[in-house]
Amino acid sequence: MAFRKAVKGTALIGGGAIATVFGLSQFSQYRNKHGALVQVQAAEAAPVKKDHLPTREQQILALQTSGEFDVLVIGGGATGCGCALDAATRGLKTALLERDDFSSGTSSRSTKLIHGGVRYLQKAIMKLDFEQYRMVKEALEERAHLLQSAPHLSAPLPIMLPIYKWWQLPYYWAGIKLYDLVAGSHCLKSSYVLTKSRALELFPMLRKDKLVGAIVYYDGTWPLWGFGARVVLVLGLKHRCEAGDPRVCGVRCRDVITGKEFDVRAKCVINATGPFTDSVRKMDDQEVPNICQPSAGVHIVMPGYYSPDNMGLLDPATSDGRVIFFLPWEKMTIAGTTDSPTDVTSHPIPTEEDINFILSEVRNYLGADVEVRRGDVLAAWSGIRPLVTNPNSKDTQSISRNHVVNISDSGLITIAGGKWTTYRAMARDTIDAAIQEHNLKADSCRTMGLQLEGAEDWSPTLYIRLVQDYGLESEVAQHLASTYGDKAFEVAKIAQVTGKRWPIVGKRLVSEFPYIEAEVVYGVKEYARTAVDMISRRTRLAFLNVQAAEEALPRIVDIMGKELNWCEQKKKEELEIAKKFLYYEMGYKVKTDQLTDRSEISLVPSDIERYKKRFRMFDKDKKGFITILDVQRVLESISVQIAENTLHEILNEVDLNKNGQVELDEFLQLMSAIQKGHVSGSRLAVLMKSAEENLRRREAIPVDRSGGGL
Repeated sequence: MAFRKAVKGTALIGGGAIATVFGLSQFSQYRNKHGALVQVQAAEAAPVKKDHLPTREQQILALQTSGEFDVLVIGGGATGCGCALDAATRGLKTALLERDDFSSGTSSRSTKLIHGGVRYLQKAIMKLDFEQYRMVKEALEERAHLLQSAPHLSAPLPIMLPIYKWWQLPYYWAGIKLYDLVAGSHCLKSSYVLTKSRALELFPMLRKDKLVGAIVYYDGTWPLWGFGARVVLVLGLKHRCEAGDPRVCGVRCRDVITGKEFDVRAKCVINATGPFTDSVRKMDDQEVPNICQPSAGVHIVMPGYYSPDNMGLLDPATSDGRVIFFLPWEKMTIAGTTDSPTDVTSHPIPTEEDINFILSEVRNYLGADVEVRRGDVLAAWSGIRPLVTNPNSKDTQSISRNHVVNISDSGLITIAGGKWTTYRAMARDTIDAAIQEHNLKADSCRTMGLQLEGAEDWSPTLYIRLVQDYGLESEVAQHLASTYGDKAFEVAKIAQVTGKRWPIVGKRLVSEFPYIEAEVVYGVKEYARTAVDMISRRTRLAFLNVQAAEEALPRIVDIMGKELNWCEQKKKEELEIAKKFLYYEMGYKVKTDQLTDRSEISLVPSDIERYKKRFRMFDKDKKGFITILDVQRVLESISVQIAENTLHEILNEVDLNKNGQVELDEFLQLMSAIQKGHVSGSRLAVLMKSAEENLRRREAIPVDRSGGGL
C-alpha cells in the first residue's frame, strides 16, 4: 500500500549499522517538500541501499542480533509509528514493536477526519482554557502538514453546519470564523454562509422545515489506511541498575507467529500503546496510578445516498450534548461518534444502543422523505479513545485533551492522549524528551515537510495513465491512485488479466468495490500476514460493508495462502478468525440480531396472506419450509442460474436456527423486519419477489379471456 516499510533501502544485517525502524509498516522513505531523498543514517555508518524490502524473518533476526538500539518504541499505532519515524530520521538506531497488526487498534477506528477540533475551540473560549486553545492551534498546523505530506490520501472537505434558529446564525458564524482565524496561514479555505435554498441544493437530504440557512467550513479527511504484519508481543521490561537505581534498558518479547521469545536491548524505551498505556507503565512500576481513562467511540457506515459526495455535516449539539459528524467516505456515509466509559480491550464491540443513538441523531437532520433505516447500517465498529489525566499536573483528576509526555524514575518514556491529527507533533515532543533524558546524540526533528512515499509524482490525473497503460477500470484506477499514489503502477503491474474485452486487467474481490486481487498479493509483499489485516486495513471492506467483506474472504485467504504457503488447516483458521472479527467487532452480530431480538411478526393480515402466497410458490410440497432445491427449481423455471454456494449464503442470512432451511415463520419475520426498516438489502426477499413477478408474467392467458380457441 501507500505506506511502505521504512526498512526499504537499508542494510538490516551485516557490517553496516541499521538506520531504520524495524517493524514500521506504515511509513517509508519519506521525502522533503523539495523532493530530495531524505538520507537517514545511523551513528556508525550509512545504510546500504537495496531494491527490495527485507523479509519479516530478516527483521526479526536483526532485532535479536543488532546490539543495543538507541530507541525502542512499544506500540504500532499512529503515535508509535510517528515516534519511530521521528527517531529514525534524526539518525537514531530505532526499533518498533507491535503485538498485533499495525494500526489495528484505535488508529484505524477513528472518524477519518484531520481536524483541529471545533468543539475544543468552543470550550477553550467558554472556559478560558488556554491548554485547549493551544491544542486546537497546534492541530490546525498539523492538519496543514498532513494534507501536504500525503496529497494522494488526503483532501480538504467542506462540512455543513445547518442552522434552525435565527439567533444561532451569528453565534456559530462567529465561532467558525474564529476557527479560521486561529488557523491563520494554515486555513484550508475560508468558511461561508449559505441561504436555505443554497444549503438544500448542496445537501438535498437535509430537513427543510424551520431551516434558516447553513455555515460551511473546511477540515481535512483521509482514509487512514493501516499496514503491517504481526511482529512481537512485549512480555515485560528489562532493567539494569545505575548508581543503585533501576533503569529500563530493553524488553522481553515474543514473536507472535513463531512463539520464540527473545530480548531487545535499548538505551531508551518509549511507551506509545494508547489505551494500554497503564499496562506497560505497570511493567515498570506496579504501584504507579492509572492515568488512562478509556472512552468508547462507535461509528456506523451507511449507503452513500445518505449524504452528498463532497459535503459533510456537523451536529454541534446532540441530545446528550455531544458532537456527531456525518461524512462522505469511500463513496459511503460514515456517522459518529459516541463517547462513553469502557474497559480496555483489544476487541471493542459496537453496541445496539450506540448504533441507535447515532441513527436517531441522523434522523433529526435529514428530511422526512429520507427514511433512516436500521437495516441500512452496513458496518459498525467501536474504537477506544485513550483520554488521560496528566500525572505531571497538581490536579491529577482532570482529563487532559492535549497529549502528555511522562518520564518515570527508571527512564521509561510514556506518550499518551492527544489525537490522530497531531501524531507528528506528539512524536516530536516524545523524541525530544528521550534525547534529553537519555543523553542521546541526535539531530533536531526532520519530519515537518516530509512526504509519504507515493506523494512525490502523484497528480490528480495519474489514474488516467493507469487506465491507458494497463486497461484498468476508471473506478479501480482512481482507487489505486488515491491509495498508493505514484506506487499504484507497482500494483497495476501484477494485476491479473480478466479475459474480458474491458477491463483488460484487475479482477475485483467483490463487484461493488474497487479493490482488486493484485492488492492482496501486494499486501503480502508489504508484510500482511492475516486475513483480518487484509479485509480491514489493506482494504477497507470490513469498515465499509461486513457482508461484502465476508463474501471476499474465501478468495483473499486463497491468495494469501498461495503467497505464504499456508496449509489447508491454516487457511481454515484464518477464515474463521476473520469471520469472528466481522461478527463481533465490525457489527455483523448486531446486524443479524435484527432478525432475532427485534423480529416479532407485526404484519397486517393482508400482508401475511400475500407473503404466505409468495412462500408457497417455492414450497410446492407444502412442507412449511424451503431449501436450496426449492429455490433452484423455481429459478430454473424462469431460466435464472445462481451458483449453489451463493444460494447457500443467501438462505443462511435468513436461516435463524441454522438447520439448512428457511421456515415460513422465519420468512415472515424477515418481511416484518424489512417493513420496519430493521433489515434492508435482503437477497432472499428480493430474489423471491422477482421470481414471483416473473412467474406471473409467464402464466398462460385463460381461454375465456383470449377470445376462445381450438
